[in-house]
This record gives sequence, C-alpha cells and structure tokens, in this order.
Amino acid sequence: MTLSLQYPIYGPDIQCPHCRQVIPALTLTDTYLCPRHGAFEADPHTNELVHLQSGRHWRRWEGEWYRQHTHPDGIRFEIHEALDRLYTQGYRATKVVIASRYKDLVSTYLERNTSWRGNSELVPRLYGLPVEFSADFQPDSCWNVINFDLEKEPGVPKRYPYFRLFE
Repeated sequence: MTLSLQYPIYGPDIQCPHCRQVIPALTLTDTYLCPRHGAFEADPHTNELVHLQSGRHWRRWEGEWYRQHTHPDGIRFEIHEALDRLYTQGYRATKVVIASRYKDLVSTYLERNTSWRGNSELVPRLYGLPVEFSADFQPDSCWNVINFDLEKEPGVPKRYPYFRLFE
C-alpha cells in the first residue's frame, strides 16, 4: 500500500482553517484532528473539508482555506472583518467583488442607491461600498472557492461606513 493512500486527500497534515496550526491526518481515514477545534473530514468527491462539530464547509485555493457560506450573515461578517483589517493596514476599500454563487444569498441585504452620476442606474452597495459579482461559473476558477475580493487603495476611508456591522 502506498503512503499516499493512507491519508486523506490533502496529505498527512494541513493547517486548521480556524487557528492555522498544523494538524495531523488520522491514517486510514478521511479525518484531520485539531486539538483545539476537533475533527475535520475531507470529502474526496467535493474537495471540501467539513468541520464535524459545526457542519461548516471549507475549500482550499492556493494553500488558503475559504469557508463556504450558507447564510448571508456569515459572508457579511467575513467581509466586515476584511474591511477592518484593511483599515488597520492603512488602506480603504473602493469596491467589493462577491462570488456570483452568493448573489441570491446576499442580494436582499444590499443597499440600492442611484449612481453618483445622477442617472437612475441602481448601484448595489454593502457597507457603503459598490458591489459587483464575479463572472459566472468557470471550471478551475478561483471564484468557485474564494468568497469575495476587496479592491483597495492607500488611505483611510473618508467616512468609516463599516462600523455598523448589521444595519
């Protein structure tokens, strides 16, 4: 029996999606065990990592784990945290691009205002920032795994609109 067949699909160890510490695989299973967060099961059919205690799903892109959201508050909270990180690093976000697979999930939470040009075009916004959705499904696209991307520029926000987490 080859060694690779003794471990789950991601190999003998991975970084825990929660705390990022290296956690071992349990041999001859599809499970990784974090001493802090418990068991994660690797599904070889979907390439997802499932936290057995909470049922949260994760996918990996370029060595990073991305939680796969099923509720709008989860992705909104993740975007809010990323905006806070940008702010502490001396950047301001100028736009949010959200994976198109979340369009139905978050659409009811987006603010709709007329564009700054004064025409009647509706510009969806989240935390005061314009929102776009990624291109539709394409095999091997990062948008099948990552949840959103923030376009940014140096400087602090003119108004810090993200203080109100859930308006």
